[in-house]
Amino acid sequence: MDIKHLSKIIVEFYERLSSWEDSVVRDSGLSTAQAHTIEIVGHAGPIKMKDLAEKIGVTTGTLTVAVDRLEEKQLLIRQPCKTDRRAYLIELTETGRAYFKQHHNFHIKMTQEIVADLTDKEQQIFGTIIEKMLKKI
Repeated sequence: MDIKHLSKIIVEFYERLSSWEDSVVRDSGLSTAQAHTIEIVGHAGPIKMKDLAEKIGVTTGTLTVAVDRLEEKQLLIRQPCKTDRRAYLIELTETGRAYFKQHHNFHIKMTQEIVADLTDKEQQIFGTIIEKMLKKI
């Protein structure tokens, strides 16, 4: 497969995945970025602002605004870090945990649908390839 065709199908895959995700998030009253912030905190557990910003790929200043909005929606709370007085830990509220569970279940179902026609071996190879690609970006 030539690189131009590969590039085209990677972009198409990304666009379809994004569109699918956006259609689910749209009804929640959250932006896709906010939903992903909740998803990351849900998987990580209480996480320092600096580490969360790094995982999302934004500055801590940008993240502060996002966390403020999610706190207003009572989905996240900011707690002082006991081991580092300069840092804050971000964690989900009860409402945030319920949203995380619902959204995470959507991701599981979406993944099941995407790989439904792949054999177990192909799913393993697909996962390995995605992990390798993620290390590059």
